[in-house]
Amino acid sequence: MRVHIATDHAGMELSQYLVEQLTALGYDMIDHGPETYDAVDDYPAFCIHAAQAVIADRDQGLDSLGIVLGGSGNGEQMAANKVAGVRAALAWNLSTAQLAREHNDAQVVALGGRQHTPEEGLEIVKAFLSTPFSGDDRHVRRIQQIAEFETTGDVAGRLSGLTGRPYAGRAAGTAEA
Repeated sequence: MRVHIATDHAGMELSQYLVEQLTALGYDMIDHGPETYDAVDDYPAFCIHAAQAVIADRDQGLDSLGIVLGGSGNGEQMAANKVAGVRAALAWNLSTAQLAREHNDAQVVALGGRQHTPEEGLEIVKAFLSTPFSGDDRHVRRIQQIAEFETTGDVAGRLSGLTGRPYAGRAAGTAEA
């Protein structure tokens, strides 16, 4: 499996560790992150490029996933999710990594380099990379709805029928209960 990885300065140590460890496990690692440490670099371009590479590989029928890293993983996930067709998930433990693949068929995992030891990060990434998508109908249906919104701006006519409701415990139009 090919794995595209990207980071900024905050995830650089974890990125280097993951590249070494995952290469030793037989993964084909492609690094889209910076070559040298720069304390003020910006993550969006690195993460977007890695996400684009995952989609390009998958469009060609290749088995490919991605990893994006930063201090928290939040912004990196957001950047990767701006790439059409990408489902990037922030994982902070084994369960969230597995569910991202099993239920959401996420192709990119985001981690916070300042949130985990290298060993913890590796275990989370290995859980993500080794968990297959379940293919359950309910998950397929939900993923299709996300893709539909991404291309049409609607979810089978459902968005126009939704309305917000005031919280029953407070008067309409007030912020206090």
